[in-house]
Amino acid sequence: MELGLLYEFEAPKPWEGEHPWGQRTKERQAYKNCIEQIALADRKGFHTAWLVEHHFREGRSHMPCNDVVLGALSQITENIRLGFGVTLMPHEFIHPVRVAEKVATVDLLSRGRAEWGMGRSTPMEQIAFGVDAAESKKKMLAACKTVSEMWAQEYYEEDSEYLKFPKRMVTPKPYQYPHPPCWMAASSEETIRMAGQNGLGLLCFSIMQPLDKLAALIDIYREEQKNAVPVSHVHTNKVGVYTLVHCTESRSKFDTNRVWDSMWWWYRASAEFILKWEMAHLPPEAQDKAFPLLKKQAAGDFDIHSFDEQDMVIIGTPEECLKKFLKYEDAGIDQVLCYVNFGYLPQEAVLESITLLGDYVIPELKAMGAKRTARGLEQSIALQAAE
Repeated sequence: MELGLLYEFEAPKPWEGEHPWGQRTKERQAYKNCIEQIALADRKGFHTAWLVEHHFREGRSHMPCNDVVLGALSQITENIRLGFGVTLMPHEFIHPVRVAEKVATVDLLSRGRAEWGMGRSTPMEQIAFGVDAAESKKKMLAACKTVSEMWAQEYYEEDSEYLKFPKRMVTPKPYQYPHPPCWMAASSEETIRMAGQNGLGLLCFSIMQPLDKLAALIDIYREEQKNAVPVSHVHTNKVGVYTLVHCTESRSKFDTNRVWDSMWWWYRASAEFILKWEMAHLPPEAQDKAFPLLKKQAAGDFDIHSFDEQDMVIIGTPEECLKKFLKYEDAGIDQVLCYVNFGYLPQEAVLESITLLGDYVIPELKAMGAKRTARGLEQSIALQAAE
């Protein structure tokens, strides 16, 4: 199993000072800190840095232009793969040709290190961009097919239900051939099945659900992959799951690093944001049905320690974190997307976490994987000899 990173570039409130300087100061520091963290992760052996595309998400995510940030990272990193986590694909968000251009450009600049994730966002962003929510899934897949064909064909044209596009040469083409691996963000069983059926890698989260429930959903995804008809020219059959991660030499540093405060802020801020922006158009009974725990979390009525105990987050010493990562691997996960920069964690604490994960956990995971591969080869050779 691989360790990656997921970044939203948080700017937690309260901001110091009146508008506009409180926000601007916080954003300047957030971008500086996160770039420094990813550069360190590149040196420490992390597999992929996934960067979100979110709009209007005050406090939680201040990164609407992941292509720009990934382009900058391509010039200061050498090995870490650079993930669009994700590009918002329904046509109202962006013309497919712009997706083709920006993903291919990052792939060129990084000499073939791009990973392309796609999604359709949530009501808050969809409403602002005028997205037809009922058609958003179909449009996402249609746009995916369009983009992959723009990369495959010298000249491309389309006259379809969702797009009228005259014959044009789309430039540049990606560095990777035929194009970067394709992933899809999904959380419900329906969308997880869709990812599997279309030969797309699965990006999801463990933050709100126990591992046994997540493992059952991954089994559904793998089953759908058996008869997949890839929507792009690259068949991807991998699962990436993100969760909050903090590794430190001793749990005694949790209070100093404000780990519990930061986790509490993340969960409560998530719930407050969803209630305020994502579900405001729904009646109260629909809100309760959609997310039973949401109001409790928004009010701070939850035990943050239970998330640690149920392995929905990965925090602790390197040894503790390794044990938890192995549980994720047993659940069928190929890559854990470590959300290491959250809440009020000091920069030095995040850098220490990345260092410990890179120096201890990643080598252990690789060594264990190599042993399993060797045992598998030995068994295969023994079976062939017996025949």
